[in-house]
Amino acid sequence: MSIFLALPPPPPPDFSPAFSNVVRILNCDVMMHILRTILQRAVELETHLWTEAMIQMVLHLLSLGLLEEKQQLQRSPEEEVTFDFYHKATRMGSSALNAVNVLMLLEKIRRVPQLEAQKDTINWILQMFDTVKRLREKSSLTTVTATSGSEATKGDESTQDKEKAERKRKAEAARLHRQKIMAQMSALQRNFIETHKLLYENTLEAQGKEDAIMEEESMSSAIDYSRIALGPKRGPSVAEKEVLTCILCQEEQEVKLESAAMVLSACVQKSTALTQNRSRILELSGDTLDPLFMHPDLPCGTHTGSCGHVMHAAYVLISMCPLFLNIRWFFDEDADAVAQILSLARWLEIIIVRISGYSVKNAKGEKQNLPAFANKGMGNSALEFHSILSFGVQSSAKYSSSIKEMLILFATTIYRVGLKVAPNEADYRIPMMTWSTCAFTIQCIENLLETEGKPLFGSLQNRQHSGLKALVQFAAAQRTTSPQVLIQKHLIRLLGVLLPNFKVEDTPSLLEVDMFHILVGVVLSFPSLYWEDAVDLQPSSISSAYNHLYLFHLTTLAHITQIVVSSATESPTAQSSDNSEEARSAQSFCREVCHQDIPGWLVWDCVRKGIMPYLRCAAIFFHYLLGVSPPEELLQVSEEGQFKALCSYLSLPTNLFLLFQEYWDTVNPLLQRWCADPVVLSCLKGKSIAIRYPRKRNSLIELPEDYSCLLNQASQFRCPRSSDDEQKHPVLCLFCGAMLCSQNTCCQELVNGEELGACTSHALQCGAGVCMFLKIRECRVVLIEGKTRGCLYPAPYLDEYGETDPGLKRGNPLHLCRERYRKLHLLWQQHCIIEEIARSQETNQIFFGFNWQLL
Repeated sequence: MSIFLALPPPPPPDFSPAFSNVVRILNCDVMMHILRTILQRAVELETHLWTEAMIQMVLHLLSLGLLEEKQQLQRSPEEEVTFDFYHKATRMGSSALNAVNVLMLLEKIRRVPQLEAQKDTINWILQMFDTVKRLREKSSLTTVTATSGSEATKGDESTQDKEKAERKRKAEAARLHRQKIMAQMSALQRNFIETHKLLYENTLEAQGKEDAIMEEESMSSAIDYSRIALGPKRGPSVAEKEVLTCILCQEEQEVKLESAAMVLSACVQKSTALTQNRSRILELSGDTLDPLFMHPDLPCGTHTGSCGHVMHAAYVLISMCPLFLNIRWFFDEDADAVAQILSLARWLEIIIVRISGYSVKNAKGEKQNLPAFANKGMGNSALEFHSILSFGVQSSAKYSSSIKEMLILFATTIYRVGLKVAPNEADYRIPMMTWSTCAFTIQCIENLLETEGKPLFGSLQNRQHSGLKALVQFAAAQRTTSPQVLIQKHLIRLLGVLLPNFKVEDTPSLLEVDMFHILVGVVLSFPSLYWEDAVDLQPSSISSAYNHLYLFHLTTLAHITQIVVSSATESPTAQSSDNSEEARSAQSFCREVCHQDIPGWLVWDCVRKGIMPYLRCAAIFFHYLLGVSPPEELLQVSEEGQFKALCSYLSLPTNLFLLFQEYWDTVNPLLQRWCADPVVLSCLKGKSIAIRYPRKRNSLIELPEDYSCLLNQASQFRCPRSSDDEQKHPVLCLFCGAMLCSQNTCCQELVNGEELGACTSHALQCGAGVCMFLKIRECRVVLIEGKTRGCLYPAPYLDEYGETDPGLKRGNPLHLCRERYRKLHLLWQQHCIIEEIARSQETNQIFFGFNWQLL
C-alpha cells in the first residue's frame, strides 16, 4: 500500500437539511468548467495564466467533492445518491474545451516539474477517484445480484457496451494527442530550419560529399554540440513567437522589441540570506557606497523576485520589471576560421589595445589615473584600435520608447532600494546595482535548489522561472540606457581584478571579491567596447561566443586560484591514495603557484567541491542569457553526472587544471601578479584567513525539541541595559539566535534620528531590515520588514493534537514540528517574508495598527 505525504482536507461535516443543497456547488457544470480550465492551462504550461496557489485550490476542491461523494455512497445505496461529482469529473464532452476530463488532466499535471510539491496530493486524489469508482461498482453489483436473471443479462450487456465505448473514446483521445504532438514537432523543425537556413544548406552539401559512415559521425557530433552554451560550438537558441496576456485588461500582445513594454510586477529587497559573517556591520545608507565589487562573504545583496503576473507598462506604478525583451542569438558559419586566429592571447591583446585607445581618448590631455599599459605605445594605430571590430559586429537592438522607459524606471528602483538613497536616474552606480541584483538573485536561487535537493533546471516555480528570465534579459538590455563611456569605466575596473594591467588604486585583491559577481558584470558590460562615436554597434554572434568563452575561462581560472589559496593552509583530516590525473595536476599547480607541497587529492577535492556553486550559477546565468538548452543530466539530481554535465555545458575540461595548461603562457604572468598581492601573500603564510569554498549554506538556528527549554532560557535572560529583573517580552532572533528585550524602553536605539525598538534596530543589521523573531512567552513568530510593517505568524511548536498554542493559553506540552520549521526556512530563503506580511495585512485589516517601529 502506497504511503502519501499529502495532507488532504478532513471529511466535510453534514449540512442541516435546510442547507443540504449547498454541496451541489461542487459538482455543478460551472465549477467543473473552472476546474478543467485551470488544470488545462497548467498542462499546457501557460505560465502567465495560472499560479501554484490556484492549483492548490483546485486540488482542495477536488478532494472535498470526492470525500463528500464517498460519504454519501457509504451511507446510502447508489440509486439514492444524487451527488455525482465522480461522473462529471470523468465525463467527456464533445466540444474542444472539455475534450479532456478532469481525471485525465490530473494524470498529466502529475508529470509537470513545476508542481513537484503537489505530487503527493495529486496521487492521493487519484487514489480517491479509484476508491469512489469501486464504491459505485460495488453498489451497482449488489443491485444487479438482487434482480432477475434476464435483467442481470441486460445489465451485463449494458456494462460491456459502456466499456467498449470507453475503450473507443480513449483510443480516439490517444490518437488526437499523438497528432497534436507530431504537429508541434513538425512546426519546431520547420522553425529551426528556417532560422538556420544557410547552416542547413551547407550541412546538406557536406553530407552529399561524404559516405554514410561520415554522415553518421557528423550527425552525432552535431547532437553532442547542441547542449553547449559557450564558445564556437555553442548550441542553437531558437526564439519562439511569444504572445502574452495582460492580467489586468486581458488583452493579448506579441512580444517584439518595437512593441509597447510588457512587464512583471517585482519585489526588490535587500537581503542577508547568503551572508557568511552575520556580525559584519552593514551600512544603513549607501550615499558613499561603491557596489561594483561584492565581498566574498556576501554580507548584503539586492534580491529581485516576481509573482509572475504580466501586464502592460501603462499600468505600472512602482517596482516593475521589464519582461521578455526577446534578445536572440544566432550562430554564423565562420566559427572555425575565427578559431584559428582568435586565441586567448590574441583576444587579450586586442582588448588591451582597445581599452588603451579609449583611455587615451577620454583623457583628452588631462592627467588621469590610467592603467599602466596605456603609455606603452599600444593602441596608437587606428588599425589596431579598430581590430576588435574585424571579428564581426552588428547594429545594437532598437527598443521602443516604452521599453526604454521601463528599463530606466526599474533600474532606478533597484538603485534606490539597494542603496537606500533617493532616486537619481543619472547616478553612475545604477548599472552596477543592475548587475549586482542579477548575480545575487541567481546565487539565491542556486542556494535554494541545492538546499531542497532539486535539479538545477526544470524544478523552478513558474513565477521564479519567469522572473529570472526577465531579470537576466533586463540586466543585459539596461546597458543601452546608460552612457557607454560610463559602462566602459566600470568594465575596466572589473577587469582590473582579472588582468593586473588594468589595476588601479581602489582595485581589490583576488581574495576580496565574489567571482560570480565579476563574471556577470564583465559579460554584461563587455559589449560597450564595440561602441563607436558615429554608430552604435554590438558584437556579432561569433564575437559574442568567443567573448563569453574567454571571459568565463578567465574568471574560472581566478576562482580556482581563490579556492586553492584559501585552502592552502588546510590540514587533511584523512588519508587517500588517489593518484588520478586530476590529483597530479592539482599537486603540480600548488607547487608552481603556492610553493607548497600539498597532497594532490586534497587540493582536487577542495577545488571540485568549492567550484560547484560557481559553475551552477554560471550555467543558470548563461542559460537565461543565451537560451541554449541544458544537458539532460542537469534536469536530474546526480552529483557525479552534474559535474561532468556542467563542464560540458560551459566548455570546460573535467580536469579543471588542464585549463591552466592550455593557456599556460598567457596565464602564468597573471598568476604571478595575483599571488604577489599582499592579501594573497598574507593568506599563503597563514597570517590571515580567507573565505573557504564552498560557502556554508545558511539555515535558521537550531531550536530545542521541547518548548519548555525555551521558556527556561527566557526566564534566565537578563537585559544588560536594564536594572529591572522582570523582562516582559523576551524574543529570539531565528536568523542569528540573539535574545532581545522587546517592547521595552531600555533597549530602544536612536537610528538616523528615529527611536527604534530592539527588534526593529536588530533587523536592520541582521537581516537588512527583514527579520524573523520568536516571541517566547507568547509562542508566536513575528515577521518584520522595515520600520513600519510586520505581522504575526504561527510558531513551529505543536501540541499532541497538532495545534499551535498562541499566547500559551491552553498550557499543553509543545514540541517542535520539523515540517513547519522547514516552511519558515523556505519563507526566508525564497525571500517571501515581505509577501507574507502584505498578505496578512490584506486579510487582517486593523484600524488601530501596531507600532512596529518600537517592537
